[in-house]
Amino acid sequence: MSKGYHDKTRQLLRISGADRQGFLQGLVSNDVKKLGEGAIYAAMLSPQGKYLFDFFLSAEDDAILIDVAAGRAAALAQRLTMYRLRADVVIEPLERAVWRGIGKPPRGALDDPRHAAMGWRFYGDLEIDPLPEDHFEAARVEHLIPEAELVENETYILEAGFERLNGVDFRKGCYVGQEITARMKHKTELKKGLRRVAVAGNAPFGTTITAGGKPAGTLFSVVAGQGIAHLRFDRATGEMQAGAALLRLI
Repeated sequence: MSKGYHDKTRQLLRISGADRQGFLQGLVSNDVKKLGEGAIYAAMLSPQGKYLFDFFLSAEDDAILIDVAAGRAAALAQRLTMYRLRADVVIEPLERAVWRGIGKPPRGALDDPRHAAMGWRFYGDLEIDPLPEDHFEAARVEHLIPEAELVENETYILEAGFERLNGVDFRKGCYVGQEITARMKHKTELKKGLRRVAVAGNAPFGTTITAGGKPAGTLFSVVAGQGIAHLRFDRATGEMQAGAALLRLI
């Protein structure tokens, strides 16, 4: 049985014009040429290689749709417009509902490319059995899928697991922030990143984690005793503490 809900936290942008594919190819972390295979997950980075936006891209007739957090849609459109220059590209909001669901996908739905546990996405009008709006929160924590954990102008996407989540392509060529991302992949060993932790006790989102009395990272989303934490790997050993909560790596 299929179940779903209208995700009002998401907004669609429509990118049209003859240059739309090449335009986006030079800006996002994934290979836009893969759109013929289904939706792709990608990020837009600063020139310093830090996270600015993440979104889903999909092809529709003579346009590319961008599925982005509603609160960030206007800023993303503005950023894209800044790079447009003389390209034949039109950037506009699309007033169409974003649905998320599980079970047999309706015709026209797209698999969430990050992980099978994240179900499917559908753009438009839909009548379907209801699914609780917090359904995917436990799944994303269990499978270490960041959303609220992505911090503008701070997060590096490889520390956030974008390679594992099919959100970055290292063979596509240049894009804004690509040089830093490639260097982190090929020339350095990551010393920090997101990890799943068992959480005993309560700690609010953003609580500092300590280990042996030293700062070791930050605790983010917690669901049913499991959480997502950004950790310094050299200190994330044994028992850790976040406020009144005790943590350990899973």
